[in-house]
Amino acid sequence: MERHVENVVIGAGFGGYVAAIRLAKLGREVMMVEKDALGGVCLNVGCIPSKVIVRAARIMKQIQNAHRFGIATSPPTIDLQQLQGWKKAVVEKLRSGIAYLCKGNKVEIVYGEAKLQAPGTIQIKTKEGPTIVTAKNIIIATGSSPMELPSFRFDGNFVVTTTEALSFTEIPRNFVVIGGGVSGLELGMAYAQFGSHVTIIEMLDQLLPGVDTELVKVVERNLKKLGVQVYLKARAKGAQKGKVTAQLADGEEIAISADKVMVTVGRRPNSDQIGLETAGVNTDPAGFIQVNSQMQTNVPGIYAIGDVVGIPMLAHRASKQGLVAAEVISGQASTGDFKAMPSGIWTEPEIATVGVTEDQAKKLGYDPIVGKFPLTALGRAVAAGETEGFVKVIADKQSEQILGVHMVGADVTDLISEAALAIEMAATVDDLALTVHPHPTLPEAIMEAAEATKGKAIHVLQSS
Repeated sequence: MERHVENVVIGAGFGGYVAAIRLAKLGREVMMVEKDALGGVCLNVGCIPSKVIVRAARIMKQIQNAHRFGIATSPPTIDLQQLQGWKKAVVEKLRSGIAYLCKGNKVEIVYGEAKLQAPGTIQIKTKEGPTIVTAKNIIIATGSSPMELPSFRFDGNFVVTTTEALSFTEIPRNFVVIGGGVSGLELGMAYAQFGSHVTIIEMLDQLLPGVDTELVKVVERNLKKLGVQVYLKARAKGAQKGKVTAQLADGEEIAISADKVMVTVGRRPNSDQIGLETAGVNTDPAGFIQVNSQMQTNVPGIYAIGDVVGIPMLAHRASKQGLVAAEVISGQASTGDFKAMPSGIWTEPEIATVGVTEDQAKKLGYDPIVGKFPLTALGRAVAAGETEGFVKVIADKQSEQILGVHMVGADVTDLISEAALAIEMAATVDDLALTVHPHPTLPEAIMEAAEATKGKAIHVLQSS
């Protein structure tokens, strides 16, 4: 079969389906090709399932602390099979929602594997057989996959990715996590709360590399409370059934008991099996597709968005890039010049950041001022018994423009959007500080941290 479609989107993840729907809303004909399931990694085996697991762990912690509020409970236990049922229901509900939106917007969905044959030409392998589709515009949104270590080949049972770890139906007695990044800590801490003995092996000298070390220290305290063993500047060397060998910073080699080993050392772009070389699309040495601010590749009519174009690999970044690509295709003056790209880490407690750190601000030539407000001084946090953490605001001393906001504490991922808006709008510390924040709420901490940059915070002592 051969057919022509005005626009084809390859990949139905958070970037792909958003691009397809925006194109359709702009009156364009759209076909979206997906080889697996609508929603991509984020919905099916990433962001959403992990939040179900993390939420369960937090509920257990809250039950354990319920006695503070005069609530008597028995020690909580976790039924992973029942939790998996809830996770499946959540994923299916959201996935059906995407299908409903696509149908309502007249986005044609084709399930199969797409490969570029030439600029503007795609072969799609479906259950019914191959189809050749020509298109005026193609958006590549094929995402990324977990990176594998030579000594830790994934077998889906003993050495696993986050995909398998999100589907455990039994709590591993000894759970070894290789890589102390976001996924490693989120799931490692959750399973430690469930009762696993968790060991984290990280090659670098800190957990959550790239995150402000002050924020990381708060999470590290909770790792200790959970009994998690952390080895920094250590190298995992190999695995055999029941154990992992690792070389520590001082050269000592140890054997760590393991029922499951989760490898989370990064992700690679899904760019090597889609015919980029045939179509002449440029990639960098790591395989990321090179695009400009309008998501255009070097080949006219071919666009790329999301994980496949580079870091940071964030679902919300992919969706915004999808909107840009769709609008550019439709003739609108759209560009991906995002000034603020927030991120959330669902550890215990949570971390949320946007903009630059103090050190990064200095390297960029700013003279930064810093305001920090502890949650121990925030009424809402005290009332909830969730006082670990703080909010930190970084601003330029001369202009007082906000450069970065970093926070750690319970539910802080729900606060970061205000900070992202402030940076995107080039707000100053006074813009935040003079905005009335209702009491008692968690966002008051942002207002107070903004005040603290100028020594004016009310609810914390500062030297004049």
